[in-house]
Amino acid sequence: MEILNELISTYKDHPKEGIDFKDVLEIVQHPIVFKELILKMASSKIVSNAEALISIDARGFIFGSAISFQVSKPMIFARKPGKLPGELIKKKYTLEYGENSLSIQKKSLNNFYSFAIIDDLLATGGTVNCVSNILKDNGKKITGLLTVVELIELEGRSKFDFPVESWLKCK
Repeated sequence: MEILNELISTYKDHPKEGIDFKDVLEIVQHPIVFKELILKMASSKIVSNAEALISIDARGFIFGSAISFQVSKPMIFARKPGKLPGELIKKKYTLEYGENSLSIQKKSLNNFYSFAIIDDLLATGGTVNCVSNILKDNGKKITGLLTVVELIELEGRSKFDFPVESWLKCK
């Protein structure tokens, strides 16, 4: 999908100096491209081998929701602090530009064993590693990661023992 490169904007020094932020939101403004991308992502074995999807706050929700709808599989949310009610499983992680944590509602994991992780971008792998650790700590299987953009120079995929599929590889 060559057009993806044209639809992803780069913002220098955001959210802090030295970071080149890749913004995928323009993809959603092009419904034909968005639909084609979702159909490709939804056809992945990573998705077909999973009982449920888990999407990462916040842009991962856009792609995860659309894939979930396309394949009729449940979607679980991995959210930033203070966003989810109920009993939560929380874990901290390190980003290329700081620290944060993610939470998942404990009861949302109860009915499923295998999960596909969905996010918009893979950089250092901090957020995905956080989610995968939550899942593994709770005896769950990860079928893989689907991401729109992968920043290959940061080698985030090297942290994982599961398949990674990305549709646009950037430096």
